Amino acid sequence: MVASDGGGGGKLTKKVLGLGYWVQGFRCFPWLVVSFYLKDGLNVDPSILQILQSSANLPMVGKPLYGLVSDSVYISGQHRVPYIALGAFLQALSWLVIAISPSNMSIFTISIYLLLSNLGASIAEVANDAIVAEMAKQTPSSTKHPHPSSSGNLQSFVWIASSAGGVLGNLLGGIFIGRFSPQSMFLYFGLLLALQFFITISVRESSLGLPKSPSGGIRKQLSQLLVALRKPEISYSISWFTASYAIIPALTGTMFFYQTQYLKIDSSVLGISKVFGQATMLLWGIIYNQYFKSVPPRKLISAIQAMMAFLMISDFLFVRGFYRQMGVPDSLYVVIFSGFLEVLFFFKILPFSVLIAQMCPPGCEGSIMAFLMSCVALALIVSGYLGVALASCIKVTASDFSGLPLGLLIQATCTLLPTFWSSCIPDKVETKAKRKD
Repeated sequence: MVASDGGGGGKLTKKVLGLGYWVQGFRCFPWLVVSFYLKDGLNVDPSILQILQSSANLPMVGKPLYGLVSDSVYISGQHRVPYIALGAFLQALSWLVIAISPSNMSIFTISIYLLLSNLGASIAEVANDAIVAEMAKQTPSSTKHPHPSSSGNLQSFVWIASSAGGVLGNLLGGIFIGRFSPQSMFLYFGLLLALQFFITISVRESSLGLPKSPSGGIRKQLSQLLVALRKPEISYSISWFTASYAIIPALTGTMFFYQTQYLKIDSSVLGISKVFGQATMLLWGIIYNQYFKSVPPRKLISAIQAMMAFLMISDFLFVRGFYRQMGVPDSLYVVIFSGFLEVLFFFKILPFSVLIAQMCPPGCEGSIMAFLMSCVALALIVSGYLGVALASCIKVTASDFSGLPLGLLIQATCTLLPTFWSSCIPDKVETKAKRKD
């Protein structure tokens, strides 16, 4: 175990995870370009843009399968690091192919490459999440001094690493988008992923100090996953968490067109907005680790959900011109409030992942965490499609945004609904650990 090996394995584990999650956060660098490339290069409308962005997440839904394979299928005696390397390879391949392809490629072709990229990202994320879950199961009682990977500290560390990657990715994306071609930016990111691949394959999993968990094959892992999901505290929590995303009709594509097409917000401002959002995610990881780990998850997650609804009402006021009349520039609102709301959607993932990791039975950490993130991915896809349907109902187009205020009010109402059945989430996260003690 890491705690007993003098900390060497723990340091290497944090380096591997830090790189993996940093690259995961840096993925916003090419995706910021994709939005403008689809809008300006391929001339798609808001609904098509949102459908493409949502559909590109379909590989994320397969995470439980990747988790089962990672838990039970060993490659050269390893079952985490090889999958991180495979994920990096698939991503590098897809982005490098996009970079050298003609700029007038079809929507179908780029969609295939984006799906391949997200398939690789999904596989790598599953392996990384499984390592975090496994390390979280190692209680501080195994050593005289609590190891930094226990009690949610490792979750906070990887959250910060991902946020730091997001800050840099959005900052560079906002700067480069007007100075380099999309293909050049895709090339840079592809080369970064190639570097991650070569670094990862040079690491032996035995040096990470991961806990040993005997594998009984995919069938046994599936059986363990089903047993874990039958536990009410796990099944109810995941069901609520999934519904809290799926019930919200996302209007991201519409807002992107409103800001760039109607308000003529410059791409660099959107980049700064995303940097601000990622910076708040980075700060949230630090604040949560210092002050909020002891807060009951139900209370914390419900508060985040309510804050999301409040900021959506603020968006309603923004679209109605309320802040403009008060003298607040549109660009300032986009940078601060829009950037914050975009990442606030994901704030509750940190406390919820800590909760699930502590409730997760030994031996199927990868499967449970993968199932959770698969549910979130599916919920976000459903949310995106609901947003397209809502935009159609309120008659919002690339040139007519008169129905957008009503859509934002409906979105805020739907966001607030899950708080009324938040009792599905356990009130305490330390119960399991106390029982073991």
